[in-house]
Amino acid sequence: MRARFLLLSVAVALGATALPLTEAHAAPPPDSPSYAHHAVCAPGAAGTARCHADVRVNGKGAPLATTSPAGSAYTPSDLRGAYNLGTGTPPNAQTVAIVDAYDNPNAESDLAAYRSFYGLRDCTTANGCFRKIDQRGTTITATTHPTPDVGWGQEIALDLDMASAICPGCNILLVEADSSAFTNLAAGVDRAVLSGATVVSNSYGGPEFSGEATATYNGHYNHPGVAVTVSTGDSGYGVEFPASSQYVTAVGGTSLNWDRATHSRVSETAWSGAGSGCSAYIARPAWQSAVGTCGRRMVADVSAVADPNTGVTVYDSYGSSGGANWYVFGGTSVAAPIVASVYALAGNASSIAVGSVYSATTGLFDITSGSNGRCTTKRSSANKALCTAVAGWDGPTGRGTPNGLSAF
Repeated sequence: MRARFLLLSVAVALGATALPLTEAHAAPPPDSPSYAHHAVCAPGAAGTARCHADVRVNGKGAPLATTSPAGSAYTPSDLRGAYNLGTGTPPNAQTVAIVDAYDNPNAESDLAAYRSFYGLRDCTTANGCFRKIDQRGTTITATTHPTPDVGWGQEIALDLDMASAICPGCNILLVEADSSAFTNLAAGVDRAVLSGATVVSNSYGGPEFSGEATATYNGHYNHPGVAVTVSTGDSGYGVEFPASSQYVTAVGGTSLNWDRATHSRVSETAWSGAGSGCSAYIARPAWQSAVGTCGRRMVADVSAVADPNTGVTVYDSYGSSGGANWYVFGGTSVAAPIVASVYALAGNASSIAVGSVYSATTGLFDITSGSNGRCTTKRSSANKALCTAVAGWDGPTGRGTPNGLSAF
């Protein structure tokens, strides 16, 4: 709620050029059950980000943890099948970096448990597949690490599991920033690139602010030759930073219905919680065309599953008890590492420019139904695409979701 209030304040300050927000969200698809869920990270103070993970909860509002994966949640093979991604083997050496705040002390052991359960190859420090460092590049040990945090720890587990699900043949670099301050997270992105990442996933954001376009903030996401993905947020229509950066691939969210019995896609619609819209401060990049009254950077660029009602399985033991370590997560925090790992599977981030998905003629599922809020005014209905899925580009889902690798 606080995030929406701050975004609305920006809209009021911008006057006629801004678009109104709404509390109304669309219902889940008719063939999708509805589950209670909530955000795992609270809105932060000014200058900080929140993670974009959303976990299913029980009747008391506590995260719903089980001793085995929920049958209603998607597995690695489901996700790769739904997006036509094959076995998850990249054509060349690839390192997916995950940048998050604070520490999950059990990150490596939980990653091992998830991968073992689904029959994925070992990815450990010992075999060189997994590394865990801080924003200065120091290897994190039991005595040298950022402060542990259960909420961000769940985000870390989610990101690691999604990278594993989509690209089990990739190496994984976890960069833990000292805190959720934008300056620390941005330092984490720089460190990921300096440490050899070929793609970098960021599953966090916060309300836009007047200084976001400067080198102090936005400049740290400018890494030509490295694909940088950022989740767009889980509060419905409205733009967050750093998804608003012109240097990143902003990843929105969908509700995905995948039939395990027939191994086929039933439907995919825009998720009501996905962030989207027109940036207040970032200029429109050349690879985007203006929509309606928006002449600046528009969000999102592409998307993937994010609805907790059509969520994914995640293993996380930090903060849980009694061996109930399986959760179901949604949020655009699911979508960002999925898309980052698709870039890794394609294996050509070093030779393509940010925004290249806009010139793709194949390789994307065009999402044409669903909405994340109200973005039109009496003066202009041309803004509809900023919050409603339509043919071609739209705000909640961008150009669409992965259909193989050719768009990446």
